Amino acid sequence: MADLAYQESLKQAGLGKDQAAIYEALVKMGPSPASDIAFSAGIGRPLAYKVLDELIAIGLVEKKEEPKKVARFIPAHPLKLKEVVEKRLALAQGAQTALDGVLGKLTSDFNLQSGKPGVQFFEGREGVLELLWDSLNTKGEIYTYADETVERYAAKENEEYVRARIKKGISKKILMPDTAATRRELLARPLPLTEIRLLRSTDAPLFNAVIEIYENTVSHLTFSEQSITGTLMRDPTIYRLHKYLFETAWRSALSADDIKRQGAAPLVPPASQ
Repeated sequence: MADLAYQESLKQAGLGKDQAAIYEALVKMGPSPASDIAFSAGIGRPLAYKVLDELIAIGLVEKKEEPKKVARFIPAHPLKLKEVVEKRLALAQGAQTALDGVLGKLTSDFNLQSGKPGVQFFEGREGVLELLWDSLNTKGEIYTYADETVERYAAKENEEYVRARIKKGISKKILMPDTAATRRELLARPLPLTEIRLLRSTDAPLFNAVIEIYENTVSHLTFSEQSITGTLMRDPTIYRLHKYLFETAWRSALSADDIKRQGAAPLVPPASQ
């Protein structure tokens, strides 16, 4: 008699309903002909042959044939299931990587023909990494608005992201408000593939947020003591608007050379702690 809980666990491990029934029958019966296996599993013989072939293909069943004898099917040790699951996980991870690499372009093409932007939401530190990592699939330059709150709320995640970005050879331009902290960062030893400028403003607030602009995508991260949240929007029209605004602000922003020539205090006082 079939053990439903047993079969349910096998299905959760990745086997189909009929595969689970056949494998359970074989484990309990030992080496058997297809007719006996089909009867024990409660399925028709033609289907049993098909399922046995599937189980042979993934290594859970072996077929033993001898001259003038009915073929017998032998179950693999249950530990083989672990190998099957691990292989499927590896395939799923590979599929995820492949999808991440093409998702931006697919979404852009979809948006162009449908006029519907794609929007995703992210929460928590894992969400921060997932959102940041999306920009590492771009083939172009990344534009970013940010301030020192990134270091306050997500220093570790940002450090890991920066290393990965530089390793992949992706350049970035960053616009920041003019504060003592951002001036120190601007004048510090520059990071490869990274250029920072400061906004010329007497009233620029601390953002407590990051905006990234790249390849038909605009992403937002918002930081607070209670939570970190983010959104990602893929839309070529919104992307072009943000790209234009960034490039316009960039042309008039303060570079490291401008700060060195000025030798003056920042326009915006440091934020109170």
